[in-house]
Amino acid sequence: MAGRGSRLRPHSLTVPKPLIPVAGQPIVHRLVKDIAKVLKQPIDEIAFVLGDPAWFGDDVVSSLEDLAKSLGAKASIYRQDKPLGTGHAIMCAKPSLSGPAVIAYADTLIRAQFDLDPSADSVIWTKQVDNPEAYGVVKLNANQEIVELVEKPETFVSDQAVIGIYYFKDVAVLKGKLQEILDENVMNGGEYQINDGIKRMMAEGKVFKTGTVDEWMDCGNKAITIETNQRMLGFLQNDGEEQLIADSVTLENATIIEPCFIGENVVIKNATVGPFVSIGNDSVIENSTVKNSLIQTHTSIKNATLEEAMVGNHVKYNGEFRSISIGDYSVLD
Repeated sequence: MAGRGSRLRPHSLTVPKPLIPVAGQPIVHRLVKDIAKVLKQPIDEIAFVLGDPAWFGDDVVSSLEDLAKSLGAKASIYRQDKPLGTGHAIMCAKPSLSGPAVIAYADTLIRAQFDLDPSADSVIWTKQVDNPEAYGVVKLNANQEIVELVEKPETFVSDQAVIGIYYFKDVAVLKGKLQEILDENVMNGGEYQINDGIKRMMAEGKVFKTGTVDEWMDCGNKAITIETNQRMLGFLQNDGEEQLIADSVTLENATIIEPCFIGENVVIKNATVGPFVSIGNDSVIENSTVKNSLIQTHTSIKNATLEEAMVGNHVKYNGEFRSISIGDYSVLD
C-alpha cells in the first residue's frame, strides 16, 4: 500500500487511499478482514508495505497495528522508498516472507467464499469478467491449473481476471524467485513485477490454481469508489453482521432511506439521506437531500442536493452542485 493514490485525488491528498473509509471502514481494514474470513485459520502476522514516512506516518502505523491486533496477529511495518513495482514492494517485506502467506494489493475489496485447494502450491484469486481483454487473465490447462498469465489478451484466453490477491503455500519460494529477478535486473515497464516471479515458479512445475471471488470492487477513482460504497452497503445490509446506523445519531424532521452507514454523533436536520450513503462521525446534514454519496468525518452539508458525491473530512459545504468531489478541510459557502 505504498502508492499515493493519484487517481483518487483530492481525497488521497491528505489520507492514504487504503485508509479512506468505504461503508464506514477504511478500505484496507475491510480487505484484510474479508481475506481472514476466506482463510478460516489463525493469522500470526500481517506485514504492511508502506511508502514515505512523511505520508504514511505514525497515525497510519497505529491504525494498521490496531487492525492486526483485532485479528490476533502482530503487525510488521516495511517501507518502499521508490515505486519500483509489485515484485520490489513484496521484497521490501523480505523478513516476513516465509511459510504460508497471502499477498494482496490494498486498493480493492472482495466478497468471497471458497476453500483453498490443499494440492496447490499457490492460489491466484480471480473474478469472472465479461470483457477479459481489458484485464490480466489466467490461462488454464485441462486440469484447471494455471499455466500462464496473459495481460490484456487480444484473443480469448479465459474470462478469469487476476484481481491482485495471491496465496502461497510457502511464500519463501516466491521470495527466492523475486530475488533472482532483482539480482538479474529483470524489469517490465521499468519495474520489478510479481508476475515474473510467478512465471519462474510455474516453469519449475509449481501448481497454481484459481480461487474465484463472488465480487471484486475497485476504489481507484471517485466514481468507482462511490459505486463500491453502494455495493458494499447492499452486502452489509443483507449480511446483518454490522450495525450500520449508530445509536448516537440525532434525527430532526429527517428521513433515512436504507441501506446507509451513519457514524457516531451525526446530526441530520430537515433532510433526507439515502439510499447508499455513508456519513462519517460528527458530521451534520441540514436542509439537504443526499443520495448515493460518501461523506467523511466532521463535515457540514447544508442546503444541498447531492448525488454521486464524495466529500472529505472537516468540510463545510453550502451550495447547489450535485455530483461533487471535495477534499479535506475545504470550505464552499
